[in-house]
Amino acid sequence: MKPRISILLAALWWGSLSTLGFLVVPLLFVHLPSPAAAGAMAAKLFTAQTWLSVACAMLLLLALNKKEAPALSPTAQAAIKYVVAGFFLAVLVEFGVGPKIVNARASGGDLRFWHGLGSVMYLAQWLSAGWTVWCLSRASEADVSPAA
Repeated sequence: MKPRISILLAALWWGSLSTLGFLVVPLLFVHLPSPAAAGAMAAKLFTAQTWLSVACAMLLLLALNKKEAPALSPTAQAAIKYVVAGFFLAVLVEFGVGPKIVNARASGGDLRFWHGLGSVMYLAQWLSAGWTVWCLSRASEADVSPAA
């Protein structure tokens, strides 16, 4: 049961990052009347995404807890590293880079640099979540024995 929950959590995390970053935010900039309005809405959505990422990562770490699953497969153990990396990237973007973007926009600072750094970190989080899905689904496949 835990492997299935882990895969669902990882898929929710990766899917939400994909939908927001590659579909919703670009559509905001196309359909809202100004880039400022689109940017403000995108910032709110990215904050919501951060909290979803934190929740998924924490629940994944609980589900992959070695104390409860001493025979955790090596592939699932590798997934833990990507969960932790994705968690830290989400928190760092929200509390480190996000405020810098807001300050740069307000004060005329280096908005391009901070936005680019945030985008690269978001992409790295997306890759971490994707690799987590890959590792967990691969571990799940290894647990299934072929039918005789």
